[in-house]
Amino acid sequence: MSKLSHINSSGEANMVDVSAKAETVREARAEAYVEMSPETLQLIVSGEHHKGDVFATARIAGIQAAKKTWDLIPLCHPLLLSKVEVQLEALESENRVRIESVCKLAGKTGVEMEALTAASVAALTIYDMCKAVQKDMVISSTRLLEKTGGKSGHFKVQE
Repeated sequence: MSKLSHINSSGEANMVDVSAKAETVREARAEAYVEMSPETLQLIVSGEHHKGDVFATARIAGIQAAKKTWDLIPLCHPLLLSKVEVQLEALESENRVRIESVCKLAGKTGVEMEALTAASVAALTIYDMCKAVQKDMVISSTRLLEKTGGKSGHFKVQE
């Protein structure tokens, strides 16, 4: 098993030194789900939610969050992201919304945390915008789907 990269030889938290690493193209995809009642989902899909376009707001929130991941998670490096994409899909037969984020850059460290943050914050934004009509929504299954680039190579969840 690999050792934890954010712990130094004294057992203290530290930021990983990436200065000697080679720059490579790195990309990560993550997903999250928000489960809700059919009525709440219909408000979103129909565009009749009184707060406006829930998906547009969640998409922007996810993109903004990816760009600020380093500010939210203490040991993350500030990254110059070249791409952040957040897609939202209403899964009406399952009464939930699927969120998928993609983050990309050419750099010395990966973008997994940025992709996970984008999906998570988009899900939280959906919750925030819809909590007035339903407080018992469930945010679930936030996970990394795939990453490419860097020393660890390619990782993909086996479906």
